[in-house]
Amino acid sequence: MKRLLEKLVQQRNPAFKMDEHVTTYVLMQFAWQQLWAVMRGAMLLLYGRNPQWMLRGRAVRFFNLPNIKWGRMLKLGDYVYLSALGKNGIALGHHVSIGSFSRLVVSTSLNHVGEHIVLGNNVGIGEYAYLGGGGGLHIGDDCIVGQYFSCHPENHVQENLEVPIRLQGVTRKGIVIGNNCWIGSKVTILDGVQIGSGCVIAAGAVVTKSFPDNMVIGGVPAKIIRQRA
Repeated sequence: MKRLLEKLVQQRNPAFKMDEHVTTYVLMQFAWQQLWAVMRGAMLLLYGRNPQWMLRGRAVRFFNLPNIKWGRMLKLGDYVYLSALGKNGIALGHHVSIGSFSRLVVSTSLNHVGEHIVLGNNVGIGEYAYLGGGGGLHIGDDCIVGQYFSCHPENHVQENLEVPIRLQGVTRKGIVIGNNCWIGSKVTILDGVQIGSGCVIAAGAVVTKSFPDNMVIGGVPAKIIRQRA
Protein backbone atom coordinates (compact mmCIF):
# COMPACT_ATOMS: atom_id res chain seq x y z
CA MET A 1 0.00 0.00 0.00
CA LYS A 2 2.82 2.37 0.86
CA ARG A 3 4.41 1.83 -2.55
CA LEU A 4 1.10 2.39 -4.35
CA LEU A 5 0.43 5.67 -2.56
CA GLU A 6 4.00 6.76 -3.19
CA LYS A 7 3.46 6.21 -6.91
CA LEU A 8 0.23 8.20 -6.84
CA VAL A 9 1.79 11.16 -5.04
CA GLN A 10 4.71 11.09 -7.48
CA GLN A 11 2.21 12.03 -10.21
CA ARG A 12 2.20 15.49 -8.57
CA ASN A 13 5.73 15.43 -7.15
CA PRO A 14 8.16 13.08 -8.97
CA ALA A 15 10.78 13.51 -6.22
CA PHE A 16 8.44 12.32 -3.46
CA LYS A 17 9.64 9.46 -1.22
CA MET A 18 7.54 8.07 1.62
CA ASP A 19 9.12 8.57 5.04
CA GLU A 20 9.83 5.30 6.85
CA HIS A 21 8.04 6.56 9.98
CA VAL A 22 4.66 6.83 8.21
CA THR A 23 2.39 4.16 9.68
CA THR A 24 -0.25 2.05 7.94
CA TYR A 25 -2.95 3.88 9.91
CA VAL A 26 -1.77 7.24 8.62
CA LEU A 27 -1.63 5.88 5.07
CA MET A 28 -5.20 4.60 5.28
CA GLN A 29 -6.46 7.91 6.63
CA PHE A 30 -4.57 9.83 3.93
CA ALA A 31 -5.91 7.54 1.18
CA TRP A 32 -9.47 7.98 2.45
CA GLN A 33 -9.17 11.78 2.40
CA GLN A 34 -7.75 11.78 -1.12
CA LEU A 35 -10.47 9.44 -2.35
CA TRP A 36 -13.18 11.79 -1.12
CA ALA A 37 -11.34 14.77 -2.65
CA VAL A 38 -11.22 13.04 -6.04
CA MET A 39 -14.93 12.21 -5.77
CA ARG A 40 -15.79 15.83 -4.99
CA GLY A 41 -13.70 16.90 -7.97
CA ALA A 42 -15.51 14.40 -10.19
CA MET A 43 -18.79 16.18 -9.44
CA LEU A 44 -17.70 18.89 -11.87
CA LEU A 45 -18.63 16.43 -14.59
CA LEU A 46 -22.22 17.40 -13.79
CA TYR A 47 -21.37 20.92 -15.00
CA GLY A 48 -19.83 19.64 -18.22
CA ARG A 49 -16.25 20.21 -17.01
CA ASN A 50 -13.34 17.76 -17.02
CA PRO A 51 -11.92 17.67 -13.46
CA GLN A 52 -8.60 16.22 -14.71
CA TRP A 53 -8.18 14.36 -11.40
CA MET A 54 -8.88 17.45 -9.33
CA LEU A 55 -8.57 17.01 -5.55
CA ARG A 56 -11.39 19.17 -4.24
CA GLY A 57 -11.64 19.93 -0.55
CA ARG A 58 -14.81 20.42 1.45
CA ALA A 59 -17.03 23.44 0.73
CA VAL A 60 -14.96 24.65 -2.24
CA ARG A 61 -16.97 27.26 -4.19
CA PHE A 62 -16.71 28.67 -7.71
CA PHE A 63 -18.17 31.86 -9.13
CA ASN A 64 -18.41 32.14 -12.93
CA LEU A 65 -17.17 28.60 -13.42
CA PRO A 66 -17.06 28.84 -17.26
CA ASN A 67 -14.32 31.47 -16.87
CA ILE A 68 -12.07 29.18 -14.78
CA LYS A 69 -9.52 26.91 -16.46
CA TRP A 70 -7.25 24.36 -14.75
CA GLY A 71 -4.69 21.70 -15.60
CA ARG A 72 -4.05 18.19 -14.33
CA MET A 73 -4.34 17.30 -10.65
CA LEU A 74 -5.39 20.67 -9.26
CA LYS A 75 -5.59 20.50 -5.47
CA LEU A 76 -8.01 22.85 -3.71
CA GLY A 77 -8.05 22.82 0.09
CA ASP A 78 -11.15 23.08 2.26
CA TYR A 79 -13.25 26.25 1.87
CA VAL A 80 -11.29 27.65 -1.07
CA TYR A 81 -13.21 30.24 -3.12
CA LEU A 82 -12.49 31.06 -6.77
CA SER A 83 -14.29 34.03 -8.31
CA ALA A 84 -13.61 34.52 -12.02
CA LEU A 85 -15.60 37.70 -12.56
CA GLY A 86 -13.24 39.44 -14.98
CA LYS A 87 -12.12 39.90 -18.56
CA ASN A 88 -10.00 36.75 -18.70
CA GLY A 89 -10.92 34.93 -15.50
CA ILE A 90 -8.69 32.44 -13.72
CA ALA A 91 -6.20 30.03 -15.32
CA LEU A 92 -4.35 27.44 -13.22
CA GLY A 93 -1.59 25.23 -14.61
CA HIS A 94 -0.81 21.57 -13.99
CA HIS A 95 -0.21 20.33 -10.41
CA VAL A 96 -1.28 23.56 -8.71
CA SER A 97 -2.13 23.46 -4.99
CA ILE A 98 -4.22 26.11 -3.21
CA GLY A 99 -4.31 25.94 0.59
CA SER A 100 -7.49 25.84 2.67
CA PHE A 101 -9.49 29.04 3.25
CA SER A 102 -7.75 30.84 0.38
CA ARG A 103 -9.57 33.20 -1.99
CA LEU A 104 -8.76 33.95 -5.63
CA VAL A 105 -10.91 36.92 -6.67
CA VAL A 106 -10.46 38.66 -10.01
CA SER A 107 -13.09 41.34 -9.29
CA THR A 108 -15.42 42.41 -6.52
CA SER A 109 -17.46 44.94 -8.51
CA LEU A 110 -19.76 44.64 -11.51
CA ASN A 111 -19.06 48.17 -12.73
CA HIS A 112 -15.30 47.80 -13.30
CA VAL A 113 -14.34 44.17 -13.75
CA GLY A 114 -10.72 43.12 -13.40
CA GLU A 115 -8.24 41.38 -15.67
CA HIS A 116 -7.10 37.88 -14.67
CA ILE A 117 -5.31 35.56 -12.29
CA VAL A 118 -2.81 33.14 -13.88
CA LEU A 119 -0.80 30.54 -11.98
CA GLY A 120 1.81 28.46 -13.81
CA ASN A 121 2.63 24.79 -13.40
CA ASN A 122 3.69 23.28 -10.05
CA VAL A 123 2.67 26.30 -7.98
CA GLY A 124 1.90 25.78 -4.29
CA ILE A 125 0.01 28.42 -2.31
CA GLY A 126 -0.37 28.12 1.48
CA GLU A 127 -3.53 28.48 3.56
CA TYR A 128 -5.46 31.74 3.97
CA ALA A 129 -4.07 33.41 0.84
CA TYR A 130 -5.85 36.28 -0.90
CA LEU A 131 -5.01 36.73 -4.58
CA GLY A 132 -6.65 39.63 -6.38
CA GLY A 133 -6.73 40.04 -10.14
CA GLY A 134 -7.96 43.58 -10.73
CA GLY A 135 -4.94 44.72 -12.74
CA GLY A 136 -3.83 41.19 -13.55
CA LEU A 137 -1.79 38.74 -11.50
CA HIS A 138 0.67 36.26 -13.00
CA ILE A 139 2.67 33.78 -10.90
CA GLY A 140 5.23 31.71 -12.82
CA ASP A 141 6.05 28.01 -12.73
CA ASP A 142 7.48 26.20 -9.69
CA CYS A 143 6.74 28.92 -7.13
CA ILE A 144 6.15 27.93 -3.49
CA VAL A 145 4.30 30.29 -1.17
CA GLY A 146 3.65 30.27 2.58
CA GLN A 147 0.46 30.98 4.51
CA TYR A 148 -1.41 34.31 4.56
CA PHE A 149 0.05 35.48 1.25
CA SER A 150 -1.72 38.44 -0.36
CA CYS A 151 -1.48 40.18 -3.74
CA HIS A 152 -3.31 43.42 -4.52
CA PRO A 153 -2.95 44.49 -8.17
CA GLU A 154 -4.84 47.77 -7.85
CA ASN A 155 -4.71 50.98 -5.80
CA HIS A 156 -7.36 53.46 -4.71
CA VAL A 157 -7.09 56.99 -6.06
CA GLN A 158 -6.96 59.43 -3.12
CA GLU A 159 -5.62 62.80 -4.35
CA ASN A 160 -8.90 64.77 -4.14
CA LEU A 161 -9.49 65.84 -0.54
CA GLU A 162 -13.06 66.93 -1.31
CA VAL A 163 -14.27 63.53 -2.54
CA PRO A 164 -14.51 60.34 -0.46
CA ILE A 165 -11.71 57.94 -1.40
CA ARG A 166 -14.21 55.19 -2.11
CA LEU A 167 -15.66 57.32 -4.93
CA GLN A 168 -12.39 58.28 -6.63
CA GLY A 169 -11.87 55.01 -8.47
CA VAL A 170 -8.78 52.85 -8.77
CA THR A 171 -5.59 52.51 -10.78
CA ARG A 172 -4.37 49.15 -12.03
CA LYS A 173 -0.90 48.12 -13.21
CA GLY A 174 -0.78 44.41 -12.40
CA ILE A 175 1.63 42.09 -10.57
CA VAL A 176 4.06 39.63 -12.18
CA ILE A 177 6.04 37.03 -10.22
CA GLY A 178 8.67 35.03 -12.11
CA ASN A 179 9.42 31.33 -12.06
CA ASN A 180 10.95 29.36 -9.18
CA CYS A 181 10.33 31.87 -6.39
CA TRP A 182 10.07 31.03 -2.70
CA ILE A 183 7.74 33.42 -0.87
CA GLY A 184 7.47 33.17 2.91
CA SER A 185 4.37 33.43 5.06
CA LYS A 186 2.48 36.72 5.53
CA VAL A 187 4.06 38.41 2.51
CA THR A 188 2.09 41.21 0.86
CA ILE A 189 2.75 42.32 -2.73
CA LEU A 190 1.27 45.60 -4.01
CA ASP A 191 0.26 46.84 -7.43
CA GLY A 192 2.84 47.45 -10.14
CA VAL A 193 5.44 45.07 -8.70
CA GLN A 194 7.44 42.66 -10.86
CA ILE A 195 9.47 39.98 -9.08
CA GLY A 196 12.24 38.31 -11.06
CA SER A 197 12.65 34.56 -11.34
CA GLY A 198 14.52 32.72 -8.60
CA CYS A 199 13.77 35.28 -5.88
CA VAL A 200 13.31 34.51 -2.18
CA ILE A 201 11.02 36.81 -0.18
CA ALA A 202 11.33 36.69 3.61
CA ALA A 203 8.28 36.15 5.81
CA GLY A 204 6.33 39.28 6.66
CA ALA A 205 7.75 41.41 3.83
CA VAL A 206 5.67 44.13 2.19
CA VAL A 207 6.81 44.43 -1.42
CA THR A 208 6.15 47.87 -2.92
CA LYS A 209 8.65 47.92 -5.81
CA SER A 210 10.12 45.58 -8.41
CA PHE A 211 13.23 43.40 -8.06
CA PRO A 212 15.46 41.54 -10.57
CA ASP A 213 16.16 37.80 -10.75
CA ASN A 214 17.74 35.76 -7.94
CA MET A 215 17.44 38.24 -5.08
CA VAL A 216 16.76 37.59 -1.42
CA ILE A 217 14.25 40.25 -0.35
CA GLY A 218 12.86 41.20 3.05
CA GLY A 219 11.57 43.99 5.25
CA VAL A 220 8.83 46.63 5.38
CA PRO A 221 9.06 48.04 2.80
CA ALA A 222 11.01 45.21 1.20
CA LYS A 223 14.59 45.74 0.04
CA ILE A 224 17.39 43.56 -1.26
CA ILE A 225 19.16 41.61 1.48
CA ARG A 226 21.58 39.85 -0.81
CA GLN A 227 21.89 38.16 -4.17
CA ARG A 228 21.58 34.40 -4.29
CA ALA A 229 24.95 32.77 -4.89
